[in-house]
Amino acid sequence: MQTGSDPLPPPLMTSTPGSFARQTIVERKPQILREVSQAYPYPPDIQAALAAFAVEIGAQPIRPLAEDAPDRELWNAALAPFAGHTWLEVPWYLAETLFYRRLMEIVRFYQPGPWRDVDPFAPQKAAGLERALPAFLPILEQSAPDPQTAFTRMMHDALWGNLADLSNRTVTARADEGRLSTDAGLGRQADRRREDSLLIDDTPQIWRYLVHGPLVRVDLIADNSGLELLLDLRLVDFLLRAGLTRQVRIHLKRMPFFVSDAMVRDLHHTLHRCGAADSRGESPSPGQEFAARLRRAMEAGQLVLRDDPFWSTCLSYRGCTQPGCTQPPPEPMVEELAGSDLVLLKGDVNYRRLLDDRQWPHTAHMADIAAGFPAPFVALRTLKGELIVDLQPGQAEALAASDPTWLINGQRGLVQFVNQKGRHAQDPGAGRIR
Repeated sequence: MQTGSDPLPPPLMTSTPGSFARQTIVERKPQILREVSQAYPYPPDIQAALAAFAVEIGAQPIRPLAEDAPDRELWNAALAPFAGHTWLEVPWYLAETLFYRRLMEIVRFYQPGPWRDVDPFAPQKAAGLERALPAFLPILEQSAPDPQTAFTRMMHDALWGNLADLSNRTVTARADEGRLSTDAGLGRQADRRREDSLLIDDTPQIWRYLVHGPLVRVDLIADNSGLELLLDLRLVDFLLRAGLTRQVRIHLKRMPFFVSDAMVRDLHHTLHRCGAADSRGESPSPGQEFAARLRRAMEAGQLVLRDDPFWSTCLSYRGCTQPGCTQPPPEPMVEELAGSDLVLLKGDVNYRRLLDDRQWPHTAHMADIAAGFPAPFVALRTLKGELIVDLQPGQAEALAASDPTWLINGQRGLVQFVNQKGRHAQDPGAGRIR
């Protein structure tokens, strides 16, 4: 068990030869800049800045934020221990998050003028949503024999919806939204191979915890827009309709982040398109009813949207004192999450934040590492980064022998439940916050 005096494992670094962390900086980040340069008719000075940024990523020291913005001090303080270092000499999470913040500076997302609040990834996200809707809408008409089966299907669908990620083309090239409709096992068409690909599945314990309630509040820390957000909203709709919680709070990004991460505007657009794309002459169609229910839940205060700046920063859920380590989350965010009965953390980035993006042994325990998390939580994640904990001795070695890219190819997932203060939910009521 990790104690306060134990040394923390080192962070994942972009300097590690052959690592996925290094690959994302060397290959994917310049590709993202090329895609952004083609997204809109940006003026010559923005285009030149995008090109200069690509050169900087390849060989030059990281430049701090220069624009006048409220978060400049936070980002530059995080970068200060690495002054003079290149993008291939820093912790991976810092490099990835700072890349998106610097990009927002270049495209003038926060500055007055015609490009203020213009999402450089909006065309990609809109296209992804249109591809996702034909896979999603039919499952709204499917039923399950009982509430627990419905919940299990929806949890697993929400997990595998995380497979497609526009910031990670290594995974997306293998699993676009069209393939997800069969490979991810949406609705009744559950693919047994997908079930076997769940390295950790605490779904039964989560169900017992839910029905022990009902809960007062569930929080969902969202990840990608498109199919993943649709499946997340379907799960939220079920939790509210089944009376398993009185309120759901969805936490979204305030700025464009990791290409396809969902913002508040993306959620509203998703509901609009869900209703409009399911117009069949019926009055109303399942898609229209689904969107209308969620809008009514928002009006009634049962569904609340949040976009605290914390979610699009370099901060993790852990705090420490070693050079280059991220700061702890701000107190208002800790207090907000402490008011939740259950927090659902979607995707790889949230998982990395739980582990402070550090090289923990695969047999380390999430309950120990994240013991300070202020509420019971569930991590739903497909593996797209070189870290995982709570495996059995020898399990990681066996997986690596059969599939050398098992940690990054998105073909495996987990539903990992940790109760408050590190207590696992074998006792359904343990750690319940009221």
